[in-house]
Amino acid sequence: MGSLFRLTLHQLTGKWRLIIMTVLASLPVVFAWLIVRGTRAPFVDEFEAIVLSTMLAGSIAPLIIVAIGSVAFGNEVEDRTLANLTLSPLPRWQIVLPKVLGTLAVAGPFILGSAFATGFIAFNRDATAVAAVTAGIGVGLLMYTSFFVWLGLVTKQAIGVGLLYIVLWEGFFSGFVEGIRFLSIRQYSLALMNGFDPRRFASEAHVDFTAAVIVAVTVCTVFFVLSTRRLRTMDVP
Repeated sequence: MGSLFRLTLHQLTGKWRLIIMTVLASLPVVFAWLIVRGTRAPFVDEFEAIVLSTMLAGSIAPLIIVAIGSVAFGNEVEDRTLANLTLSPLPRWQIVLPKVLGTLAVAGPFILGSAFATGFIAFNRDATAVAAVTAGIGVGLLMYTSFFVWLGLVTKQAIGVGLLYIVLWEGFFSGFVEGIRFLSIRQYSLALMNGFDPRRFASEAHVDFTAAVIVAVTVCTVFFVLSTRRLRTMDVP
């Protein structure tokens, strides 16, 4: 698995991908800094809705991961080299796992660094609030990664489908349709922030913390299993 993990890192760390991830990850940090420097500091719920929910958890994190996770297998599918992997004696889950870990290794530092810096600036170095923001976004990172890696196996248009999902589902429907939040990854990220630091992020609108943990584990497990099953059953040219 080690060689496949290193190959995945090499495939996913192109120059332009790194530049785009750097730019995207810096946006919430810059925005938080501008807010703090402004004449009127927003309330925590305003900051959560604008920066943490809409920007960081609902846009920046999934955009970075869709650009990385959806092509973790997409390169092999498009280049018709996936057969080289499936002919190896490795169990299918040992092929999926390095792809997931490779996506996390590439996208994780950008997303977690952005979450940490954003919380650090916005909450005046409050360790509990910073940890809550970073942990909540981190769990969202795991869920988005498992989903987009699977998506890259089921369609060659994974980036396009992923962008539609981000814009329509996470961006539009989960923000305006009440029941959709129970099926939104970003809402569970926010619920975990609330659970880790209810002093800062307490809100009746959040999903229950225990339910958020259960859903997060379930989502990651289900999409990992689906990716493994897809790799086992798909027709490989």
